[in-house]
Amino acid sequence: MIQTITLTNFRNHRMCRVQTGGRRNVIITGPNGAGKTALLEAVSMLSGDRGMRGAPMTDIACFGGDGGFSVHACMDDDTEISVYYNSGDTNRRARIDGNAANLSELAARTRMVWLTPREDRLFVDSASDRRAFFDRLAASFDVAHAGRVGRLNKLMSERAFALKNGADSRWIDALDVQIAGTAVAVSAARIQYAGELNYFLSDCAVTVSGMVEQSLIDSPPAAAERQYAQYLGRTRELVGDKMVLDGPHKSDFGVFNQALGLPASLTSTGQQKTVLLNLILAHARLLHAKTHTHPLVLLDEAAAHLDADARRRMFDELAATDAQVWATGLDANVFADVADAVFVTCMNGEFNNILDPKGLE
Repeated sequence: MIQTITLTNFRNHRMCRVQTGGRRNVIITGPNGAGKTALLEAVSMLSGDRGMRGAPMTDIACFGGDGGFSVHACMDDDTEISVYYNSGDTNRRARIDGNAANLSELAARTRMVWLTPREDRLFVDSASDRRAFFDRLAASFDVAHAGRVGRLNKLMSERAFALKNGADSRWIDALDVQIAGTAVAVSAARIQYAGELNYFLSDCAVTVSGMVEQSLIDSPPAAAERQYAQYLGRTRELVGDKMVLDGPHKSDFGVFNQALGLPASLTSTGQQKTVLLNLILAHARLLHAKTHTHPLVLLDEAAAHLDADARRRMFDELAATDAQVWATGLDANVFADVADAVFVTCMNGEFNNILDPKGLE
């Protein structure tokens, strides 16, 4: 869990520090534009990822600053983690206990999941959005998964370039072998994650569908890899300078609402929101069961729209997973009955901690 987090030149926060007091729930309230989501985004950077908004680093750096930013956190085990970006650098950098570290090392230390208004349309938007969402969740356990997904996309781009430029068939053969191996690894991780997540779900079920995923269900991994390599060898046409190719880059995730007997995409907006929250709860339980760590759950305007009973039930269930929850909302009184909470009011890029929620009116 995070004990203290310090932001420097991050979005509209010049220099701010939040102390959680070791509380399980960190409630951030304030008017629109005050910087509530920016605080959650800063926390999400500690995962080693690009953050919950996926924004360019230059957009995150505070306007009028030196073009860089930093996020520094002290954890409950006395570990210090920081992510920073300097103007002119091509990417972010990380430090653990003052020593330079790879960004990938942070994922094993800060297991987190976030839910933002962007995910409200997850079940009705494109398959690529669902793939990105579930691949990010799967990477919470298999740190190499994100790298394999990125490698698959890179290999696919190299293959399209080779076909477009009439490259030697032996080069394309070699690419196909690499693509097939990476594709099977990506698909296998997706199938495993969906199965493990379903163990902690009661009212809904997650499925993953695609050519390679189906091959893995029907055949051993070696056979699935061989079948996909053969498919690649037969499919080398370009249509308008683009490959017409099936594979894990076309796969899709589905969620079935078992209580209603319908796919989540055919249910109401409110029911879809409930399913999303159930997915986050199940993911937090899975994180706790597999890693025995305190997962970080970031909820941007996700809990404020629940009624009092549903909100209390959600926070109670998250507490059972030993998660530290960071949640934003406009009205602090909405969260007044949340136990073990520190309240943080955000105003004009500044934070004010209220360690005693009884002071709320």
